[in-house]
Amino acid sequence: MSSDRPGFLGFGLGLRIPHYQSIIEDWPEIDWFEIVSENYMVEGGKPLYYLDLIRERYPLVMHGVSLSIGATEPLNRQYLRELKALADRVNPRWFSDHLCWTGHAGTNMHDLLPLPYTDEAVRHVVARVREVQDFMERPMLIENVSSYLTYRQSAMTEWEFLSHIAEQAECLILLDINNIYVSAVNHDFDPYDYLNAVPVDRVAQFHLAGHTNHGDYLIDTHDHAVIDPVWDLYAAALRRFGAVSTMIERDDHIPPLPELLQELEQARAIALPILEEQAA
Repeated sequence: MSSDRPGFLGFGLGLRIPHYQSIIEDWPEIDWFEIVSENYMVEGGKPLYYLDLIRERYPLVMHGVSLSIGATEPLNRQYLRELKALADRVNPRWFSDHLCWTGHAGTNMHDLLPLPYTDEAVRHVVARVREVQDFMERPMLIENVSSYLTYRQSAMTEWEFLSHIAEQAECLILLDINNIYVSAVNHDFDPYDYLNAVPVDRVAQFHLAGHTNHGDYLIDTHDHAVIDPVWDLYAAALRRFGAVSTMIERDDHIPPLPELLQELEQARAIALPILEEQAA
């Protein structure tokens, strides 16, 4: 499986149900959409109807929340078969999931739970990522998650852990800029140290999102607009990683599509001068 960075898609949004009708009525100037894979791993119905219409006009990527790549149980083969069937249907540019575990003993906790940052965990995840990529026959991206606790067993930083896995598994990285910021506040590290340690040639996508501030800790809720420190971190990421496909996630308190398009234009306005300077 090639680990070459895919081409730059531009600036996209997460495809969300409240926006279906607006999209097919107006066909807005959005470069691409990211779909939550599990929402479309079904046999029929409105989600697939709208997805088929939208994928005729826009490039798609798939983003999963249930692969549980860090779990100790065997990979869920039925889940992988359904995931591959969806990929065969929509022909995404890539698929992604989170560097985490999501449940135990067959129970999905519907949360993205962090892993201990150990050599043993690196080896375990690397083997599973390789297995998934071989099965899917497509490039896979792993995403850094926000976290709210640490493990005493951890023997390295989160960015070292992420980088080791991407390099050894020969996969790519979906770098969530907001998650870096949330975890940096929660665990008191410098988010720019994180950016500067991740291998440039592995980063193929950026996520931008909002979060909820509880005073002495942050929660990654995807229900607010992107805040200024995250925009600043995004600008720094562009300077380091160059032209990386960027999208905005909103999963709750979802505003009308024009409001999200304004936020997406802010991402574009930050990125284009930096990318033009790099190309000069």
